[in-house]
Amino acid sequence: MLQDIEPYLACPHCAQALTPDGRTLRCPSGHSFDVAKQGYVSLLAGDAHTGTGDTAEMVAARGDFLAAGHYRPIAEALADAAAAADPEGLVADLGAGTGHYLAHVLDALPGRPGAALDISKFALRRAARAHPRIGAVVCDAWRPLPLRDASAGLMLNVFAPRNGPEIRRVLRPGGTLLLVSPTPRHLRELVDALGLLSVDEDKQRRIDEKLGPYLTPVGRREVEFPMRLSAADVRTVVGMGPSAWHTDPDRLEERLGALPDPVGVTASVTVAEYRR
Repeated sequence: MLQDIEPYLACPHCAQALTPDGRTLRCPSGHSFDVAKQGYVSLLAGDAHTGTGDTAEMVAARGDFLAAGHYRPIAEALADAAAAADPEGLVADLGAGTGHYLAHVLDALPGRPGAALDISKFALRRAARAHPRIGAVVCDAWRPLPLRDASAGLMLNVFAPRNGPEIRRVLRPGGTLLLVSPTPRHLRELVDALGLLSVDEDKQRRIDEKLGPYLTPVGRREVEFPMRLSAADVRTVVGMGPSAWHTDPDRLEERLGALPDPVGVTASVTVAEYRR
């Protein structure tokens, strides 16, 4: 619930604390933000933002795919790493989407509140209902996050944008970032067959370099497993990721027809741990 994370929120205009006033959050300077009937609050500073966010169609695709359990090993690995870190206080998920991974982590961390941060209101409508201890907040990952300094003991970042300076500011000293990113082998059977976006061989090195001034890497593990995907599942996994913005639907259907149904597909990610 949004009430669980209200003590950790900050006004996006002046960074002061926000307090509830009915279905509105207010700061001492008079800025106010109404809570949507779906349970999330938008803390975007004005109408301008740097991202487009996932569409309703992309969110629906992601919800269907994750609910089917195809990525369950990733959620379990993330929850295991979170339990080992055993953070105090807030768990913040930057680019939380539907709240699927945050919900798994909160199940492993009894009593901890969770902040689902995303720019897509369509995703946060689902995130607000994904777990009783999730509060959902619309914000821009590339702008100052609407969380107070040193407010989070743990941050998650799963297939999402990474803002190193803000992650460091929000994490308390000794706090942990758990970051999930695809390896070059992720969905490799579909990349060439369907013309999807591929993963750079140097992706992990580039992530470490960008986060290096702000956080210290302390460990990582690869999670790789086979999946059997139907044609409908393949359409869904394409529709829920960045390739959805770059794939021609007619061309996709033509190429899908050439694939076996079901098709064997590799899921391959890195779960990396960083410390403030």
